[in-house]
Amino acid sequence: MRKSVLAAALSGTMLTLAACSGGAEEATETTEAAADAGAETEEATAEAGVLDASTATAEQLAAVEGVSEELAAAIVAGQPYASVTDLNAKLLETLGAEDAAAVLVNVFVPVNLNTATKDELKLIPGMTEKMEHEFEEYRPYEDMSEFDREIGKYVDEAEVARFKNYVTL
Repeated sequence: MRKSVLAAALSGTMLTLAACSGGAEEATETTEAAADAGAETEEATAEAGVLDASTATAEQLAAVEGVSEELAAAIVAGQPYASVTDLNAKLLETLGAEDAAAVLVNVFVPVNLNTATKDELKLIPGMTEKMEHEFEEYRPYEDMSEFDREIGKYVDEAEVARFKNYVTL
């Protein structure tokens, strides 16, 4: 998002300068190219999925909505994280609970399906008590296809895929 705002600001500046110099046509093309580049950056970030807080760089973290450069540096300083509860504790040092939960949507420490505590499962974005129970009921999971099959009984394929961003074996 920050990159899109920056691209838009630069595009506006370029358009203004070009208009003053009589090159409005070139500025329009440049503005469109910058807008396309901003959209591509957002798409690449969305495709990248959830960042692992134990391995992400400060630059990657700072690009996430809700993560300032200072928070990104603090997250990197705490690497590696033993669990998502450790990451959440780090976030709560500077953010409120709601803001920390919003960051966990995009920055997470995958929880092991077979060993995760209730506290770790509760931190998975979108987790409900019912789903927490279902995650625990099918332990131990032999592989991710078993997770797909068993959790797929309760939620659709897209939701299973979303949950898989936050879990591991």
